[in-house]
Amino acid sequence: MDERIIMTPACVAEGAAYLVGIEPRFAAALALTGPLPLRRRKDGFEALLGAIVSQQVSVAAADAIWGRLKAARLTGPRKILWASEEDLRACGLSRQKIRYARALAEARIRYAALRDCPCDEVIATLVEVPGIGRWTAEIYAMFSLGRADVFAPGDLALQESARLLFDLGDRPSEKALREMAAPWAPWRSVAARLLWAYYRVAKDREGIR
Repeated sequence: MDERIIMTPACVAEGAAYLVGIEPRFAAALALTGPLPLRRRKDGFEALLGAIVSQQVSVAAADAIWGRLKAARLTGPRKILWASEEDLRACGLSRQKIRYARALAEARIRYAALRDCPCDEVIATLVEVPGIGRWTAEIYAMFSLGRADVFAPGDLALQESARLLFDLGDRPSEKALREMAAPWAPWRSVAARLLWAYYRVAKDREGIR
């Protein structure tokens, strides 16, 4: 695999400099946001289990559920498979999320091997698991594996940020934003970081809640 891996803040800065060089509006956005965050996370089962826990609940609720799972030592694949449904529900997981968590545990994904797989293969492997959609797989590739050229065009904040920055009439669809992001290769992951950062700045400036 010869895909670039984002390891340090210097990698993010390199990507940002490239994007500023090819798109003036990125320069304007970066002037407002300042240096972009690294946002690297650990990879593996816990990272994806955490993504499942976070689906369709607030950050505070997800943190509370995760805290109970950690306290009960129910964050590993074997522990998830051995636990009763009552134990998992007591931690705050719905029946659907219990099914997703067990499907992830049963998938026996070779997480270390994913580090060396092409990004398309990583995403294809992950979306085979019930409860793991393309957005979750792309976010995992971006932040847990550090891939420099992955994007998440289904993300509503990215769509809205692109609408604001590029002065579009409407929020772009997932397909339209994926096409729009194609010229930003090989640093689309940094473009995503910049758009997320710009979204926060623009939201504050417009007083959006």
